[in-house]
Amino acid sequence: MDKILRTYYSDNARKLHNMVDKILLKFGGLSDKDMDDFYSLANEVFVDAMRRYDDSQSFDGFLYSCLLNKIKTEMSRRNREKRRADRMSISIDTPIEGDENTTIGDIIADDNTIEKELFDEGEEGYSRRMLLYLSRLSNLQKNVLKLNMAGYLPNEIKEELHIDEKQYADCCTAIHSYRNVSVLF
Repeated sequence: MDKILRTYYSDNARKLHNMVDKILLKFGGLSDKDMDDFYSLANEVFVDAMRRYDDSQSFDGFLYSCLLNKIKTEMSRRNREKRRADRMSISIDTPIEGDENTTIGDIIADDNTIEKELFDEGEEGYSRRMLLYLSRLSNLQKNVLKLNMAGYLPNEIKEELHIDEKQYADCCTAIHSYRNVSVLF
């Protein structure tokens, strides 16, 4: 057992992390925080696997199956929580009680958007925060943002940039992600 422990935890737990990375490649779309969460979860699974291991198969195979099952379970739990939150959300187009002409969006939304703030001035007029935000975007994401601001429709943007629906959606997600936008606050 000591040999197994040294094998998996040498070089800052590289072998364990590689095994987790291999499993998580199937899921994709995970942030650095998510990865850290799964590495922590892997440590718990490793301790449990060491306790339950009985030499009837290779430890690598046994640990991999334990990790795979635990990670799938955790992903299902996280997705269930997201669906629950989605059911509780309401549209910003919902009329306010007692005033059918006013929506929630009328009260909380204004005309300032990230896109307008980005392209109203030239790059030399950008604040340090805006430049940091832009540095977080890829060239493709910046191009999607510029075309969006120019009034192009999503289908026109995809055609103009020769990208598919998934690439477009990924760009929009990155443009509006809290991780990127948070530097503007």
